[in-house]
Amino acid sequence: MASKISDYKLLSFDCYGTLIDWETGIYALIQPLIERTGSSWTRDQAITAYNTEEHKLEQEQPGMLYSQIVAGSIARVASQLGTELSETEKEAAGESVGKWAPFPDTVAALERLSKFYKLVILSNVDLSSFSHTKKLLEHGFTFDRILTAQEIGSYKPDVRNFEHMLGVAKELGVERDQVLVTACSLFHDHIPANKLGLASAWIDRKDGVGNATGAQWNFRFPTMGAMADALEKELEEAKKAAS
Repeated sequence: MASKISDYKLLSFDCYGTLIDWETGIYALIQPLIERTGSSWTRDQAITAYNTEEHKLEQEQPGMLYSQIVAGSIARVASQLGTELSETEKEAAGESVGKWAPFPDTVAALERLSKFYKLVILSNVDLSSFSHTKKLLEHGFTFDRILTAQEIGSYKPDVRNFEHMLGVAKELGVERDQVLVTACSLFHDHIPANKLGLASAWIDRKDGVGNATGAQWNFRFPTMGAMADALEKELEEAKKAAS
C-alpha cells in the first residue's frame, strides 16, 4: 500500500454520510414521528433504528430505487413508533434525498481534490435522486464517473459494487492499487474495501452511523477539508524537496 495520499490517482467516494449530511436528512423525516407519538427516542436511537431497517430493505430488495428504500425504511420506523405514514408522507420521504445538504467542508474540498485526482461517486442511490445532489456538489469541477446502486443492481456493502468501480477505474487508466476508497461508513465501505485489499481513507465525522468493528483504513481525517489540506501539504513538501 502507498504511504502517502498523493500516491493515489482516483478517489472513490461514498456520498450520503461522507459528502452529504445524510443523518440530518434522515432525522428530519423521523423527528415529526417522534413528536407525533410522544416517543422518548433520542436522535441516535432514531438513526440507529432507521439504519437497521434501511440495510434490511436493501438486502431484501436490491433492485429497489433508493428513494423507495428511504420511504419504505421510514415507514418501518414509523411502525416501530406505533404510527403509520400517509402516502403523501411516503412520497415526500423519497423525494427528500436530493434535497439533503452537503457538509460545510464538502464542496470546496472536492474542488481542491479534483485538481489532483479523478473523482468517482460510488453510492447507494438512484439516478433521479443523485441528479439533484449532483447540482449541490459540482461547483468548479465535475465528477469523472457516477456509479449508483440502481445501475449496479446491488447496495453496498456488497463487494460487487466495488468490483464494478474497479472496472470503471481501469477504463479511466487507473490500476486498483491507485484507488483510494474515501468514506465515512466503516460498515458500508471500509469493510468491503478490506475484503478486496483496497486502500481506504476514513472520513471520521464522529456522528456517522453504519460503523462497525474490525474495519481497517490507511488514512483518517475528520473532514473532507482536512483531507484536502493533507494532500496540499504533501504536494508542497514534495515541491520543496525537488527544488
